[in-house]
Amino acid sequence: MNPEQQYDLVVFGASGYTGRLVAEYLNEHYPNAEFSWAMAGRSMDKLAAVRAEMGISDDIPLIAVDSADPESVRSMVAAAKVVITTVGPYQLYGEELVRQCASHGTDYVDLSGEPAWMHHTIETYNEMAKSSGARIVHSCGFDSIPFDLGVFHLQEHARAVTGSTVSRVKGRVKAMNGSFSGGTIASLRATLAAASKNPEIIKTLLNPFALTQGFTGPEQPNGDQPCYDAELNSWSAPFIMATINSKNIHRSNFLMGHPYGEDFAYDEMLLTGDGDDGKAAAEFVAKDNTLAESPLKPGEGPSKEEREAGNYEALFVAQGASGEMLMTSVSGDRDPGYGSTSKMLAESALCLLMNPELGGGGVQTPAAAMGQALIDRLQEHAGLTFTVAAP
Repeated sequence: MNPEQQYDLVVFGASGYTGRLVAEYLNEHYPNAEFSWAMAGRSMDKLAAVRAEMGISDDIPLIAVDSADPESVRSMVAAAKVVITTVGPYQLYGEELVRQCASHGTDYVDLSGEPAWMHHTIETYNEMAKSSGARIVHSCGFDSIPFDLGVFHLQEHARAVTGSTVSRVKGRVKAMNGSFSGGTIASLRATLAAASKNPEIIKTLLNPFALTQGFTGPEQPNGDQPCYDAELNSWSAPFIMATINSKNIHRSNFLMGHPYGEDFAYDEMLLTGDGDDGKAAAEFVAKDNTLAESPLKPGEGPSKEEREAGNYEALFVAQGASGEMLMTSVSGDRDPGYGSTSKMLAESALCLLMNPELGGGGVQTPAAAMGQALIDRLQEHAGLTFTVAAP
């Protein structure tokens, strides 16, 4: 162990909205934990106030860290085995932290849904992280854990039932009650602003294989227009997170050596129901611009009651080699953008901490780095359910 390491986990951004939820989760679910952890952020006063408000013991240390101060970032990274960061948009505030983690061999998890920035971290820090052993795992929230692990789970089911994986999977969001986070909205806007200045970013956003380091698979299904899914008896509409989720799923396949096949194809949409009402709903969703126009800002979010009233379910559908229909589902018991996301992020960090042998150094994905071990943790602790659904 690095002699500087004092903490198993550090929550960076612990005074922000989602960071507070991560700290609250660790405190409530692991009150007598055998791991050590600390809360980090720019303001010691704000950290102390959050610690007191959440009823967290004064024994949990506070660390002053500013993403614009490389030395403070270096000090935090050197002191930790795993850093959990909620300080985004990551393309604006995350570069130094990834660099330091990749350099020091410190594991890292975030909530990034920023594909152009993730492409940059792969190009810039993947080899450094491989050398140091740092597991840099992006997208450990609603984007993209339920979808990345959902495809992984469907493929394991296909292998068990038919003896092989499948090369075509449909991801379909069946239910989603709750809101996207202010951080997600801010990241979307930062990405669009960057793309307006750099045409290369637009190419990255449009390329489903932008995160697969030179590998390009087959042309992918078009999920940007309403369509009818006959096997599900429902219309489907474009799903705004499909762009990032699809890229992560293709990267998982790439990192694992293409167990889904080099011809793997995936699309992701939102189910809106059958008949004329379902069609009308799909057409409405396709034109809806609510997220881009949302006034929600980072640090803002729903009440505890609203978070606990939320839920979601995603279906994963494929056809086996003999024509049999295969279907699995992933569901969560909290609002996706906050309540469930904070639990997924914390459990991803704990999975890395408790399983140092999993994955390997480099810029990873949840499925490639942790796979079944993370599914098991999420089902045991975080309110997610992975099931085989009846076709």
